Amino acid sequence: MNMLSRKASQGCHGQDSSYFLGWQEYDKNPYHPIQNSTGIIQMGLAENQLSFDLLKSWLRRNPDIVGLKNDGVSVFRELALFQDYHGLPALKNELVDFMAKIRGNGIKFAPEKLVLAAGATPANEILMFCLADPGEAFILPTPYYPGFDRDLKWRTGVEIVPMHCSSSNGFRITSCALEQAYQQAQKLHLNVKGVLITNPSNPLGITMTKTELNDLVDFAIDKNIHIISDEIYSGTVFNSPRFISIMEVVNERISVNNTTSIWNRIHIVYSLSKDLGVPGFRVGMIYSNNETVVAAATKMSSFGLVSSQTQYLVANLLKDKKFTFKYMEETHRRLKRRKEMLVSGLRNAGIRCLKSNAGLFCWVDMRHLLSSATFEAEKELWKRILCQVGLNISPGSSCHCCEPGWFRVCFANMSEDTLKVAMRRMKAFTDSNISAVNDGNKRVHC
Repeated sequence: MNMLSRKASQGCHGQDSSYFLGWQEYDKNPYHPIQNSTGIIQMGLAENQLSFDLLKSWLRRNPDIVGLKNDGVSVFRELALFQDYHGLPALKNELVDFMAKIRGNGIKFAPEKLVLAAGATPANEILMFCLADPGEAFILPTPYYPGFDRDLKWRTGVEIVPMHCSSSNGFRITSCALEQAYQQAQKLHLNVKGVLITNPSNPLGITMTKTELNDLVDFAIDKNIHIISDEIYSGTVFNSPRFISIMEVVNERISVNNTTSIWNRIHIVYSLSKDLGVPGFRVGMIYSNNETVVAAATKMSSFGLVSSQTQYLVANLLKDKKFTFKYMEETHRRLKRRKEMLVSGLRNAGIRCLKSNAGLFCWVDMRHLLSSATFEAEKELWKRILCQVGLNISPGSSCHCCEPGWFRVCFANMSEDTLKVAMRRMKAFTDSNISAVNDGNKRVHC
């Protein structure tokens, strides 16, 4: 007799992915410039640490906020006691303003349509619970964030149908690819409830074009399904073209031809983890025009609330408009410079990247380093880079890329000096005779 549930006893969490396995190897042997200079450098973590100094400076200038005071009077008691799961109105008001600012103030957001959650992970899962029943499906363009296999499927029972994009058009979404994915779902007897996109894309680091977004809206209208737009990287756009939200496209269509049928099937996921670089604060949110979804998601959010103390701190930080403007402006400058450092370093090693304008990573083309054009060869190359070169990067297969040889490489979670060490290691690797092409038959073990 099994004393545990199937959920607890079965390995369906997704942590057997090379994306998570790389993290485990890094944890065993983390790089430190002095204490462990031969350790593994973490380049698989999409974390924005480039402007931490600006956040720390703001905290030093605002000791009352950090000390949970308002005009010198302690608000500790009010924050420490029970809070309604709707969230603090002050934070929700500031969040909708911040979201509008990132989108060039071309869209207005209403705080009553926003649901707080403890990060984007539960926000996406809550939307799955609201929009689909177990056994129903969502289409996701590939390559996609490896954690979605856990976040969207594990507890909800929802299935993912990959929509395969290719390097031939820069991994862009097309109407044809959407239809092919939908037809594949039909063959599998899966009821498609929607499409989930990440815009800007993780792992591609590109913003979607207005043409792509309009094609997506046309598809959703034709199939009578939902669109979830995960926009957690919307504030990391450091180069043109500008970021265009799905909400902006829908608003334009409504104003031009009164296309309102899709209005209550558009849902946005956002968080402050990437744009403000505070993933540990666990501030995420859902924005929806669907009143029933908002009501149900609000009730579900009680299983993963943002602490009142965090809400108070973040509300006051976002209220400082002068600071947030300077912070975002400087962060964009630093992200652009750091991305150029990575691209230059990889180019020096004979490796190219997909042209990108956003995110905390690059989509890197190492197809020429494969011993064969197979995912087995990609896995062997990944192991070499992880165990011999000492760099944890994410293979494209973990992102469900349909072409072997692509990797996601992060650049914003380390110091400039550490990135230089990583690039020297990669250059030495490609210059040596232990490349996957020349030594593809050896098995590598960490």
